[in-house]
Amino acid sequence: MIRNILVICIGNICRSPIAEGLLRRALPEKTVRSAGIGAMIGYPAEPFSIQLMQEQGIDINAHRAQSLTSRMVSEADIILVMDQEQKRYIEQKYATSKGKVFRLGEFGKYDIPDPYRQDLAVFRQTYSLITQGVDALIERIVHIN
Repeated sequence: MIRNILVICIGNICRSPIAEGLLRRALPEKTVRSAGIGAMIGYPAEPFSIQLMQEQGIDINAHRAQSLTSRMVSEADIILVMDQEQKRYIEQKYATSKGKVFRLGEFGKYDIPDPYRQDLAVFRQTYSLITQGVDALIERIVHIN
């Protein structure tokens, strides 16, 4: 059973806060957290990420970036990453992650590029990819649980 979902990106300020917000809204009975491989510790989500989520009625203003820890990895039932490189990194660094790390775009066979320091249009494209991945994942989680 999937109870604990961990979402990973690099800085934990653009992509993973968006995915975390969408998953929390869709799966309120689950524990959803996010972290970064190279987190900008203590930083809020990027303004464009906050804006896009506000447009969806989701408030991520309280988000603060945090670094991925081995404890987070071991507590997670499923770990969602943005690209194949992050998947490899986590599987190599954390032995307890084997078999539970998936790209958010796994079912559509795509990576989600980092929109950091780009314009709102790029953030919107990223948001769209994240939404597709979250929707596909939710469909499967509902059937698993």
